Amino acid sequence: MQLGRIPIIFVVMASVKQIMAPVTSEMMEFENRFRVSMKSKVPMLNKITHYIIRRKGKQMRPMFIFLTAKMLGNVNDKTYDGATLVELLHTASLVHDDVVDDANERRGFFSVNALWKNKIAVLVGDYMLSKVLLLSIEKNNSNLLEVVARAVKEMSEGELLQIEKARKLDITEEVYFDVIRKKTASLISTCCELGALSVDRLDQRENMRVFGELIGIAFQLKDDIFDYGEPGQIGKPTGLDIRERKMTLPLIYVLNNGPKEVRKELINIVKNQNENPKKVKRAVKLVIDHGGIEYAHKRMLEYKEKALDLIKDIPHSDSKESIIGLVEYTTTRKK
Repeated sequence: MQLGRIPIIFVVMASVKQIMAPVTSEMMEFENRFRVSMKSKVPMLNKITHYIIRRKGKQMRPMFIFLTAKMLGNVNDKTYDGATLVELLHTASLVHDDVVDDANERRGFFSVNALWKNKIAVLVGDYMLSKVLLLSIEKNNSNLLEVVARAVKEMSEGELLQIEKARKLDITEEVYFDVIRKKTASLISTCCELGALSVDRLDQRENMRVFGELIGIAFQLKDDIFDYGEPGQIGKPTGLDIRERKMTLPLIYVLNNGPKEVRKELINIVKNQNENPKKVKRAVKLVIDHGGIEYAHKRMLEYKEKALDLIKDIPHSDSKESIIGLVEYTTTRKK
């Protein structure tokens, strides 16, 4: 079986470095431009942003922008601008999220708020958001700013909707998908839309926006599954989502479709015993035993296939191969 012209075994086994190959030089140039965009005349701010940059993750979002742009046209200054805006927004959202969640770690390192306290962390996030506005104005990129601003709005709405529903434990599957579409998928959707916009492919703008949204949803479903382990080979589930009363798809499925006594026990654990490790372990087992993981995995694959179907008619290229590989990576990654 093949996807495009890439054997399945390649896309599953491909590393991030292999996937990035068609845009390696562009990603290196982006690193330099992004570093410059973060500079300030305030020494403390430079120290903190340097700390953040050194601990950045796989940079999948800029990769989506560059691969989309190169699949549809030629990378240019506007593509770099779009990648910078998205990475500033993403980084700001992570800094603010750590404050909201009172998290002391980010990717195995101390979070900004753990080292410099909440007040400074909030201001650093605000600084990055202000740079999004200033860079857009300086480069006359109002159309890019419009897309990024929409993402900020949707991410905030998604977070608040999740908090509201978690308090009542009344989230339906429909509401859940609305939450992750806004909270997680909107940013990947923004990347793919910006990639098309930056190379003036307005004919592909909406198609790539939807493509990114579908991949973002699949990405979040993969994260949901991590908390329980993989279907068929459950590893060491953490139950962190249950402890934090996050209503993810595996749990929602069992609450809506499991036996009455199972639903009752799960609600009691999540509401009243989510700090008890033994009870959390019991909840994880109930979700696994009653098909929550299998269902979430099935839905994840459905969203992935819908996304890949949207780009099947785009001409073959190394960039298209890599973007398919990146899609596969988001649903087969181990962390």
